[in-house]
Amino acid sequence: MNWISNYVRPKINSLFSRREVPENLWTKCDNCGQMLFHRELSNNLNVCTNCNHHMPITPRDRFTALFDGGIFTEVAVPRPIDDPLKFRDQKKYPDRLKAAQKQTGEQEAMLVAEGEMGRTPIVAAAQDFSFMAGSMGMYVGNAIIAAAERAVELKRPLILFSAAGGARMQEGILSLMQMPRTTVAVQMLKEAGLPYIVVLTHPTTGGVTASYAMLGDVHIAEPNALICFAGPRVIEQTIRETLPEGFQRAEYLLDHGMLDRVTSRTEMRDELITITRMLMQQPPPVIADLPAPAEIESGAEVADLDPPSEPEKA
Repeated sequence: MNWISNYVRPKINSLFSRREVPENLWTKCDNCGQMLFHRELSNNLNVCTNCNHHMPITPRDRFTALFDGGIFTEVAVPRPIDDPLKFRDQKKYPDRLKAAQKQTGEQEAMLVAEGEMGRTPIVAAAQDFSFMAGSMGMYVGNAIIAAAERAVELKRPLILFSAAGGARMQEGILSLMQMPRTTVAVQMLKEAGLPYIVVLTHPTTGGVTASYAMLGDVHIAEPNALICFAGPRVIEQTIRETLPEGFQRAEYLLDHGMLDRVTSRTEMRDELITITRMLMQQPPPVIADLPAPAEIESGAEVADLDPPSEPEKA
């Protein structure tokens, strides 16, 4: 037995060998290929610091950045029947739901919360594209109705972040019925005189675009977000023509009057605060959390604060 080769050398190699770096420390940008440190990317709200490409972000992370101090309260959403049509393709529908719940840690494709944004009380709802492509099922319809009812009850504006591949095929006609249901919910806000602001993120397609995603008082989109009913590939195959560059992207829709703003995610909170307070007829937000200066009432105090200037020499 060669003790140097079999014992000493492996021992030395184990002491000086490089430690393996965890795979989740770095993320590669889908657009430019830049390797981004996970903490830097998270602090920038999953926006590439090199090319400004907007990567997916979960509703919880979005709400943490949106609400003051990252504090919000979830709004309860009625739970529908899990598998009303007993649907099965390659997998049973309940199995797909369980897999999506395990992957995302969420119960469904939409999260509803309430809290303050820049000292402005709001109700917010956000879709999670990683949960079965954010598809619109009965739960999503119930979530939007619950958000609208809570906003009307508290007299607060509703801000909705859309991200969906369309209706959920596993629920068939019951999924399509959510389009008129959510339209009624939006009408409740309009009758109550409350603002409804929609932030369209990548991608927002199908029946979601054909219903609550395009019924807002103000429509804002993240840069380069795909917003459409039928996708560009389907349209090209149908009309057999090449579509313009950037067709159905946020900037294209802004140029053609479909959107009001295209705003980066890192600037979205300030933009929403300004627009929300304007629509609620509230004074502009105060920069920094400082008490307002005391008003000066007497002329004596004015004289103390502003001493008279020296008389000009002739």
